[in-house]
Amino acid sequence: MTATPDIDPFTRPYWDAAAEGRLLLRHCAACDRAHHYPREFCPYCWSEDVRWERASGRATLYTWSVVHRNDLPPFGDRVPYVAAVVDLAEGPRMMTEVVGVAEEDLRIGMELEVAFRQEGPDGDVTVPVFGIGQTGETFRQS
Repeated sequence: MTATPDIDPFTRPYWDAAAEGRLLLRHCAACDRAHHYPREFCPYCWSEDVRWERASGRATLYTWSVVHRNDLPPFGDRVPYVAAVVDLAEGPRMMTEVVGVAEEDLRIGMELEVAFRQEGPDGDVTVPVFGIGQTGETFRQS
């Protein structure tokens, strides 16, 4: 079992950008709204006139849970970790992980910035995570 995503031709730009330290969102030209997770159409107005755009990497913490037990690889080796939902500056909500912030310092509405973590046995997939003052930083999960 792998915890890395299945990358297909449609989502390839998202994952390639993450590997370069950039967060992409889909943006609708018809209604001028961004959305996440990536879709081939706008979930607000159903337009197919959507394209990839670079996100600022800024977010605020909407909610979180500290996971103390997870038996699925590779998560068991990471406990405790902070599973979270953030509100991206562009509007969409995104499920993610908060890194580098002590549990007692977590606050709803706190400002966070994107960082990137290399995943997989060969570090061949890079995923966005969020923390404080880490914009664009890439690190390998040990």
